[in-house]
Amino acid sequence: MASLSLFSSQTSQPAAYYLLFTAVALPLSLLIVFFLLVSRKNKTKALNLPPGPPGWPVIGNLFQVARARRPFIHYVRDLREIYGPIFTLRMGARTLIIISSSELAHEALIEKGQQFASRPAENPTRNIFSCNKFTVNSAVYGPEWRSLRRNMVSGMLSNNRLREFRGIRESAMERFIHRLRSEAEASDGAVWVLKNARFAVFCILLSMCFGVNLDEETIIKIDQVMKRVLITLNPRMDDYLPLLRPFFSKQQKEALVVRAEQINAIVPLIEKRRQILSSPNKDPNAAPFSYLDSLLDLKVEGRNSAPDDVELVTLCSEFINGGTDTTATAIEWAIARLIENPLMQSKLHQEIVSEVGERAVDEKDTEKMPYLQAFVKELLRKHPPTYFSLTHAAAVPGAKLGDYDIPMGANLDIYLPTISEDPRLWTNPAGFDPERFLSGGEKADITGVTGIKMIPFGCGRRICPGLGMGVTHITLMVAKMVQEFEWGVHPSQPNIQFDDKLEFTVVMSRPLLAMVKSRK
Repeated sequence: MASLSLFSSQTSQPAAYYLLFTAVALPLSLLIVFFLLVSRKNKTKALNLPPGPPGWPVIGNLFQVARARRPFIHYVRDLREIYGPIFTLRMGARTLIIISSSELAHEALIEKGQQFASRPAENPTRNIFSCNKFTVNSAVYGPEWRSLRRNMVSGMLSNNRLREFRGIRESAMERFIHRLRSEAEASDGAVWVLKNARFAVFCILLSMCFGVNLDEETIIKIDQVMKRVLITLNPRMDDYLPLLRPFFSKQQKEALVVRAEQINAIVPLIEKRRQILSSPNKDPNAAPFSYLDSLLDLKVEGRNSAPDDVELVTLCSEFINGGTDTTATAIEWAIARLIENPLMQSKLHQEIVSEVGERAVDEKDTEKMPYLQAFVKELLRKHPPTYFSLTHAAAVPGAKLGDYDIPMGANLDIYLPTISEDPRLWTNPAGFDPERFLSGGEKADITGVTGIKMIPFGCGRRICPGLGMGVTHITLMVAKMVQEFEWGVHPSQPNIQFDDKLEFTVVMSRPLLAMVKSRK
């Protein structure tokens, strides 16, 4: 999930800024370049930028963000109280403009969607892994992006295509429940929720992406490589102060090593799929279609050739990474809420039993379960897996937002929690209450088309293309987990704490260890 950006394969940039600065002082050499930036500073002054905290020469607000007593994902609320729903931060060479209201999000993503449909420049490390922005998420707004997105949506994530992977999801769910049951039997009923949910989602996306059968050992190895990629993509100080880049040559070399590991792990899967497609005797265990199939001969506007193997690695990795941690994070928050409120869990189980009886619940069944659907919508309102949608950027000069100037090189970031918890839009926004969506109660279009009240997938032209897939996976997994097990507190965690922290997504600050009791 992106936003819940199912395809937010990178950690949202602003949400990681508080990690950027350590106790090491900036090299004195920074002072030498001060006068080189004066002209840029003067130009910035001529613009009518949104208000924001005063910063230091050259480094801007990096010190304030690094020394804040709270993580950046919460520090934004403090800044909002001072400067309002749109404010500016100068992070070294980068300018961030953060918006945090429904009105401004609607103006930026719907009313002026085309103006703010691009992405800002990336750092060299991220360019290594994105093949110079050759992905759906990172591509600048234009023909190349349209080709990649069109292919992902129509060739992979349409409702018809998603239904074709029903068998893969059923198989993965059986493996998932078996893993939970085995872990519980070996641990006196205790299971780690996030770890198991993440593995289940990763298995589904691997199968959807490559259409090949893999043993568990291979899956674990690929997963480890993907995690190293995400860690490597964490922001560094030289991302915001490029003149420090020579001091980070070691990290740049390490990034090249990780990239080589990623390529070496994924190319054999690409070759295996090619062999399956070219073989006259089709492997009966292979999927009839995969995301990779749509990429092998993809015609991208403005290019004369289909993606090469390295670009295929990039596009496949985007698909897998984008939907793994976001979905797994949602599952952990979901189970925490059900443990906290046994009555809610009981209502959900009763609805499942009423609909399917003793047979295994299927994703088609979940479409007929209004309480389950309301629970998932409330889950995404209260616990979006990312607190920032993927960064936008102005695609045209002279763009304005809220009567302020938005430079083309600036990062435009949308902060989601203050939108989905706005008391002007929601009754009791701090509470977790699926009932709000039932019996003609509150309504919310998570796509933002009919009005922005919650946009866990972003909205507008750059809305997460995996919206349908993400909701399907979350809904099915919650239904399966509740049908098979009664979920309760573990003695080591008698009081569920809903504090959060940033990893690749916004996860529970204390990983959830739960007790399960089989219902069968």
